[in-house]
Amino acid sequence: MAYKTFAAIDVGSTDVTMKIFEVTAKKGYRQLDYVSNIIELGSDTYADGYISQESVEKLCDILTGFSEKMKEYGTVDYCAYATSAIREAKNNQMVLDLIKLRTSFKVQILSNSEHRFLMYKGLAVKQEHFEKVAEKNTAIVDIGGGSIQISLMNNGKLTATQNLPIGALRVRDRLATLRFDTAHLERVMEEFIANEIDAFRHYYLGDKMIKNVIAIGDEIGNLIQIVPELQIHDQIDEKQLKIIFDKLLQKKPSDLAAEYKIPYERATLLLPAAMIYGIFLRQSKADLIWTPNIDLCDGIIVDEMEKKKRIFFERDFIDDIRSSVLQIAKKYRCNKEHNVNVTRIACQIFDKTKKIHGLKEKERLQLEIAATLHDCGKFINMNNAGENSYAIIMSTEIMGLSHKEREEIANIVKYNSLPFPDYREIQGEIGECNYMTIAKLVAILRVANAMDRSHKQKASAYNIVVKDKQLLITIDTLYDLTLERGLFTDKAEFFELVYGIKPVLKQKRSI
Repeated sequence: MAYKTFAAIDVGSTDVTMKIFEVTAKKGYRQLDYVSNIIELGSDTYADGYISQESVEKLCDILTGFSEKMKEYGTVDYCAYATSAIREAKNNQMVLDLIKLRTSFKVQILSNSEHRFLMYKGLAVKQEHFEKVAEKNTAIVDIGGGSIQISLMNNGKLTATQNLPIGALRVRDRLATLRFDTAHLERVMEEFIANEIDAFRHYYLGDKMIKNVIAIGDEIGNLIQIVPELQIHDQIDEKQLKIIFDKLLQKKPSDLAAEYKIPYERATLLLPAAMIYGIFLRQSKADLIWTPNIDLCDGIIVDEMEKKKRIFFERDFIDDIRSSVLQIAKKYRCNKEHNVNVTRIACQIFDKTKKIHGLKEKERLQLEIAATLHDCGKFINMNNAGENSYAIIMSTEIMGLSHKEREEIANIVKYNSLPFPDYREIQGEIGECNYMTIAKLVAILRVANAMDRSHKQKASAYNIVVKDKQLLITIDTLYDLTLERGLFTDKAEFFELVYGIKPVLKQKRSI
């Protein structure tokens, strides 16, 4: 066989989907097959907090069918990800274990930020006009079963992202009990949705004008499907959306399902989805909605190709993470010049000590983010910056990071200024975080921060080398370094404790 195949599996809130791709070294990838089965796991979780045994049985049957389909293509490699329905279920670990035992599939739970970042990757690579559209103020609206994600872009960069708990399935189920109490369910539904979107607009948009909305998620395709007479291809304007909305009000979900060959469960989600798009379009004053045909499976294959270096993309997705982190720093009035300097020094130390710490690029990015946000807590209170910074980072979604990675960053920032605890003291607080990863990156950040304690960026250049069990840091500057030297000695002690080498600060005075 001249090519390999790969299966991308999405265990979602309303269905389970698999795409099988052909992967080649020269041509990249192309889709060979698509399979989807309706199963509303989200209805269990959002109502009761648990995935029912009946749903687990059905899910295992679906995945067993997927396994048979994979055999038809000789597919061995796969990634199977679960999103909010399983992530928020209290029995999620039991569910994953049963799936592994009964189907041999190892399903991994994505954090919300990881899920949305994969969707974003699929969009950025697959959407032909993405780069052009993203140059203007653009909002990416990703409607899922449990929530919607709104990500803002400007000048081609990701600037902010926020998750709102008003997914189509959650809205439908939450308001279903009101059907017998009011004759105007759609009005109640609209008020419920508008309240959340209005809050988002107030805090994240302000006076900004959104030029374009990019709609991703399963429901947008079904909305287009019920108006074939409009001949919609990749754009919907406000007038067309009004026609779609009117049709949804006139017809029952059962009629829509029968007439347009849409699964009934999907048809019940169209009204809340149309309302979300309509309200956002109206409140953001955007011109139109772009409708690329993108789902999580598209993001999974892009991520897989990127990880295995089988194909190189023009867009640097790590830069999107950096861009969103810089916006967080800006929001909390962090000192930009100081942060840039500390980040530069910290990354230099990381690179020069690679053979000692054994950390990878992922941890380097964590260090970079921690250095950028290390003072954000001062926005709340100058006297408790470490704890406040931790709270801000843990409460702020950073697209592309897992919960574990974000928690490690929060702890790195916290213990940049607070005494680093013994493992026995902290193990119950850091959960799945890696204690030694946190310690190693805290040690680097402390030294880097001490070298710009005055916030005056005194050095014109730094030379960092490891020699004879010493980390020699030579600063080229004519400035007085008394303050930096005093703090450096204190921070160097912890660095030596962690790495077994002693940081030594030297000054060079070039004329």
